[in-house]
Amino acid sequence: MTDRTGSSDSGADISRVTGISGGGSLGTFEFDFAGHEARRRAEIVAALGDDWDPVAVLAGEAEAQRLLYSDLDADQQALYARLVAAGVLPAAEQG
Repeated sequence: MTDRTGSSDSGADISRVTGISGGGSLGTFEFDFAGHEARRRAEIVAALGDDWDPVAVLAGEAEAQRLLYSDLDADQQALYARLVAAGVLPAAEQG
């Protein structure tokens, strides 16, 4: 049985595993992954580098989205409109 709980005071993410040993006694093992998670996040930010600009990335994604659905022929435009109406695709931003 695995119980993922954490102390509300420390904010730690602790996984507790309870099992029965070979002698029949009950034991609980705790694993605290908070330190590992902090290191993982720090490595991600370090890998992004100092010149990473999230605003520019989002602007580039918006431009790519606009280009993807530009210059559609009539059939493609009709299909796009049906997919937007069905909620499958987000509506194109007007700008």
